[in-house]
This record gives sequence, structure tokens and C-alpha cells, in this order.
Amino acid sequence: MNEDISLTSWRIFRIMAEFVSGFEVLRKYRLAATFFGSARSLPDDKWYQESQKLGYLLAKDGFAIITGGGGGIMGAANKGAYEAGGNSVGLNISLPHEQRLNSYVSDSETFKFFFIRKVMLSFASEVYIYFPGGFGTLDEFFEIVTLIQTGKIVRLPIVLVGKEYWTPLISWIRSTLFETHRTIGQDDLNLFHVVDSAEEAHEFIKTYKTHTTSREKMEVE
Repeated sequence: MNEDISLTSWRIFRIMAEFVSGFEVLRKYRLAATFFGSARSLPDDKWYQESQKLGYLLAKDGFAIITGGGGGIMGAANKGAYEAGGNSVGLNISLPHEQRLNSYVSDSETFKFFFIRKVMLSFASEVYIYFPGGFGTLDEFFEIVTLIQTGKIVRLPIVLVGKEYWTPLISWIRSTLFETHRTIGQDDLNLFHVVDSAEEAHEFIKTYKTHTTSREKMEVE
């Protein structure tokens, strides 16, 4: 029993330490954009190239580019920021088959606990950008939409890049969640914006005038 209590206490301290170190990294950046998308995307893929281009454009605008630190879409966004001479940040996760941190980050933190990394990614930015991806990308999309819908963070631009990929999901949300079952409201359909290129995303993001820093976005209870 005492050994179980000791292990639990050690785990709590480990969790606290990861939260502290994660927030210390994010505190450095007053303006940031977080990119999500498939780690399987390759350099010759259209969305890899668009992610790299958008990372470059936003870094030139003074945004720190924050990703999960892996390859694919994440590595492309970090590469764009790196090439622009901007801040390129990776919030990596420690896995049994280790996810390698991409070589374009200028600052990074690696987490043991997935839920802490998710909090960091939710806390990090003034804009959230989603490229085509798998379960993790969809999970992060619904996480941020829910936090904004419930007022846990202030309303910020959510940009979905790739109309062919995102339109079937948005159509299902509209027809099934809103029109058929009324499990969301009409205003909830306006929480995100779909675009089809880095330039279009960049123009949309520039229309937002935010005075909220990442340190003020998360509600503290």
C-alpha cells in the first residue's frame, strides 16, 4: 500500500513538473499559430507544401509557429517558420516507438503524458490551423471547438485547410448535428472557416485583430 501511494505521489509531481516546463516554453511567445495535420504527409504532397508556405507567411508576420514537433504537416510548418527566420516550436510526445523531433524547430519540449501535451497545444496560440490528418488531428479540432463553444477559451480563428478533405465532415456536422438532432446551435457552425490554400488562410487570419495573448486565453478556475 505504501509503495502504491509513493508511486502515485511521484506521478503527481511528474505531472506538475511537465505542466510547469510546458508553460515556461509557451510564455516566451506572445503571438503564435498552432498547426495540426498528418504526420504521414510527404514533401511532394500538396498539403505539405501548403503548410510550409503558410508557416513561412505567418512567421514573417511575427507569429511563432507551434506544432506537435513531428514530421509531415508539422515538420512542414516548422520548416516554413525556420526558413522565414521565425520562432519554430515543437511540443513533442514520448512514445514507445519514439516520435522523432523534426529538425526545423528552434525551441521544443517533450512530454510523457498525452493530456498535458494537449493542454499545451490548446493553450498555445492565437490561431489554430488544421490540415488534412487522422484521428489525432480530428481530436484536436473538436477539442478546440468545444473549448470555444463552452467559453473556456476566448473565440479565436479556427482555419481548416483543404476543402475536399473537410467538406464531408462539415456537411455531416450541419445535416446531422444541427439540422437533424439539434445537438449544436446555428452559431456553432461559424466557429471554424474552411479555405483551400495557404494564401487564402493567410488572408483570413490577417482579418482578425486580436489583443489577447496566449497567457490570457485559458480560463483559470
